[in-house]
Amino acid sequence: MVIKKIGVIGAGTMGQGIAEMLASKGLDVYLIESSEERLTYGMQMIELNLEKQIEKWALTQAEKKLILNRIHPCQTYNELADCELVIESITEDLESKKLVFKQLDEICDESVIIASNTSTLSLTELASVTSHPERVIGLHFIYPVSKIDLVEIVRGLKTSDATFDSMKEFVDEVIQKKGIMVFESPGFVTTRLICLFINEALHVLEEGVASAEDIDNAMRIGYSFQNGPFEMADRFGLDSILAALERMFREYGELKYRPSIVLKKMVRAGHLGVKSGVGFFKYDKDGDRI
Repeated sequence: MVIKKIGVIGAGTMGQGIAEMLASKGLDVYLIESSEERLTYGMQMIELNLEKQIEKWALTQAEKKLILNRIHPCQTYNELADCELVIESITEDLESKKLVFKQLDEICDESVIIASNTSTLSLTELASVTSHPERVIGLHFIYPVSKIDLVEIVRGLKTSDATFDSMKEFVDEVIQKKGIMVFESPGFVTTRLICLFINEALHVLEEGVASAEDIDNAMRIGYSFQNGPFEMADRFGLDSILAALERMFREYGELKYRPSIVLKKMVRAGHLGVKSGVGFFKYDKDGDRI
């Protein structure tokens, strides 16, 4: 299957990153949000990110214009009917995602692949509301999408070999990232491991072993991490980390997944990281650390 038109549902942080990355690879992207205001905001944030790249000499004005021209804001799901692939990237809520999948199943031809960017939810359960579960698959991109060259290609119980092979080729050849095959399991590979890493760092902080700054420096400098666990958590969103840990704790029933009380307190206080301007560290409106 030749994939040229791709629908992206959700213009939040991940949706923005996916849409921008796909458009930069020469693909036409049809972007949908739940309201016109959120869609407009998503497009503004994509443009702002492209402007930042121009400032760093990573992009030209002409390239920015080409990328934006390939992203088409849409108002209804019907506009996705001609896409060969649709990627859902809304909030991590099972019922909301099932509703999206049900609508897509009614609109899209059975040859269209329907993918989810979920990091913890069951692809089998999402596929259960469709009449063609064999065409449902997970494409788990990692933040920031444009810089991380890895995609977890997640197989649900009924995902067909043809669907997987098509997505493997798309990831490896078209968007030129490394696709790894993952069988459905809560947290997959990356979310499961990184959330445990962050949670353990939180326990070290709770115990007063070292400060958040020093723990981050230890892992960033000592082990060549791009960001330490606390800045990583801030950039992922503390609410997202908490939700992932709680879901894995429920699914696996193991104490190692039980979220740190510090994490719960931060989320209750509204200190969610970059998205709120404050988490373990402070950030400006562009997401740069202050």
